[in-house]
Amino acid sequence: MNVTANSVWNNCLAFIEDNIQPQAFKTWFEPIKPVKLTDSALSIQVPSKFFYEWLEEHYVKLLKVALTKELGDHAKLVYVIRMENTYGNKEPFTEKIPSANRVNVDPQELDVPIKSKNPELKNPFIIPGIRNIKIESQLNPNYNFENFLEGDSNRLARSAGMAVANKPGGTSFNPLLVFGGVGLGKTHLAHAIGVEIKDKYPERTVLYISAEKFTQQYIESVKKNTRNDFIHFYQLIDVLIIDDVQFLSGKSGTQDVFFHIFNHLHQNGKQVILTSDKAPVDMQDIEQRLLSRFKWGLSAELQSPDYETRISILKNKLYRDGVEMPDDIIDYVAKHIKTNIRELEGAVISLIAQSSFNKKEVTLELAQQVVEKFVKNTKREVSIDYIQKVVSDYFEMDVATLQSKTRKRHIVQARQLAMFFAKKFTKASLASIGSQIGKRDHATVLHACKTVDNLAETDKQFRKYIEDLTKKFS
Repeated sequence: MNVTANSVWNNCLAFIEDNIQPQAFKTWFEPIKPVKLTDSALSIQVPSKFFYEWLEEHYVKLLKVALTKELGDHAKLVYVIRMENTYGNKEPFTEKIPSANRVNVDPQELDVPIKSKNPELKNPFIIPGIRNIKIESQLNPNYNFENFLEGDSNRLARSAGMAVANKPGGTSFNPLLVFGGVGLGKTHLAHAIGVEIKDKYPERTVLYISAEKFTQQYIESVKKNTRNDFIHFYQLIDVLIIDDVQFLSGKSGTQDVFFHIFNHLHQNGKQVILTSDKAPVDMQDIEQRLLSRFKWGLSAELQSPDYETRISILKNKLYRDGVEMPDDIIDYVAKHIKTNIRELEGAVISLIAQSSFNKKEVTLELAQQVVEKFVKNTKREVSIDYIQKVVSDYFEMDVATLQSKTRKRHIVQARQLAMFFAKKFTKASLASIGSQIGKRDHATVLHACKTVDNLAETDKQFRKYIEDLTKKFS
């Protein structure tokens, strides 16, 4: 690289750094590399067209002044767009753009408005609410910490979320991965962290996006040949929240691009928050290098709420809606809907609706009717307790025997089948399955699942056990 180009650009940088905010300097000027100096034309390399357009839109006057100081009135600036380090390899120069605004710069013309071909900066992709690169966070303010009630089932995840919200990027919880079954509050907690950060640090750029939407945007960017713009956009985010990250399973291109975005954000002290329906150890078809990064921070599980937490959730919901309900009815709902907070709140909404539409008083009988219909019409997740009971009944033993330490072959096989079906039919982590089926560790559950798979292929009688039990859970 030409030394003269280096020295000219370093002098320009020194001047620019004195005249803009440190964060802006780091984001927009540190990545630029001087390429060559020919007469009074300095060529600089920028990572994407998006980057070039941003410089033209926001820093053209500053660049004019800096360059004129160094190279005189005939200074020229040529942009070289080079996409590199996206996939670990370098792609060739894509285009050279002389700056129409700064050819033969006259110092007296510095305040002339920019006449850009693209006066309105286009985003590399579309997110509703984003215009002219003002990034709307896509957060729902109703999902906040105030109405995310703490209980034994969520204490670790909630406390970690609070710590991250107080000091985004500054804790060891980076990334923070929140995982758990359907309707347990993963999305609520992810939004709550983002809402709290925006409240405490309004200048930070926070973006919430589902993994599905992220994948669609990436596919679109590949079609339009704006992949680098897509990557560069995400590298600008201070707090990136990706919901349902398990959706990236099997999508190697999206995983690859997320890997590079994640690395950049993490290295620059930005916060990454992820949600998933399973723990990293249980994720299928996710690249190992990505899984290892998911484990860098903290993985916190949201479990089904206990009875006391369910009561608190119901009372809080009723209080927020300004509705009073007798304690015996709240107790009935809490006792009969156990696995899912979404179902719990849904049942109360149905109860209030039935009462107001039919002008009926909320009685225990009405509660029984609503809960029965609600439970019947809702596709419910099979619980680990239920799986243990079905397997125990099938092998004519009680649950205590199934969970016992005995090494008798038929009991060990029953226990392994219970673990196998718990992994298959629930969203619980391996550790959670193990702790509920006789206080085993996750390695025991993993071994059980592999044993069942092997026996299913080699043992005809064992295969029949699996078929019979599968029918009972369908």
